[in-house]
Amino acid sequence: MMIVEDLVISEDILTEFFVCNLNSCKGACCWEGDFGAPLDKSELEILKQITPKVLSYLPEKSIQILSEHGPYQWYEENEEFGTTLVDNGPCVFMTKDELGIAKCGIEAAWKDGKINWRKPSSCHLYPIRVVKNKNGDDYALNYDRWEICSNACDGKSSLKVPLYEFVKDALIHRYGEEFYQQLTGLKEYLEHSTENNE
Repeated sequence: MMIVEDLVISEDILTEFFVCNLNSCKGACCWEGDFGAPLDKSELEILKQITPKVLSYLPEKSIQILSEHGPYQWYEENEEFGTTLVDNGPCVFMTKDELGIAKCGIEAAWKDGKINWRKPSSCHLYPIRVVKNKNGDDYALNYDRWEICSNACDGKSSLKVPLYEFVKDALIHRYGEEFYQQLTGLKEYLEHSTENNE
C-alpha cells in the first residue's frame, strides 16, 4: 500500500495490467452482480436531472422501471446508493449494441452532447473501487478483481497497459492531473526498485 494525497493506493493498481475485452465479456459488469453501480451522494441529484435526457437511449423495460422506482436506490447490505436494477439484473441504464455488447445509455447521451455528465464515477473508474471512510470521504483505491474480467487482466496479453493507465481519464476527472502524475512517478519508482533488486 502507498499514500498519494491522503489516499491509500493498492500497489497492484500500478503493477497489474488491464484492458477491457468486450468481445469476450460482452460488458457483463453492467448486468452481473446483486447491486447497481455505486453512487456518490453528490451524483444522486445529477442522475435525477439527466435521466429524462437519457430515456430515448434506453429499452422500454428500463423506462418503465425508472418511472416506477427512479434512477437509484439504497442498498442496505453495501450501505450505499447505487443505480436501480431491472428485475434484479442489469443496470437500468444499460443498453446493447448490434453485437450484443452492453453499453451505457448515460454515456451514449454524453457522447451525443445531450448531457455533460459521462457516467457514474464508479463505472468510469472500474475496475478500481473507491473505499470511503466513516465520514463519506474517499479513503482508498483498490483493484476489484472479478472473474468476469479475467480476460482483461491476462498478463500474457500483448496489450501491456497498466491498470492506472487504463483508467487515466477517470482518475484525472476525479482527482486531478497532479494526482495522476504522482501515480506515474510511483510507477517509475517501483520499476526502478525492481530493476535494482534483480
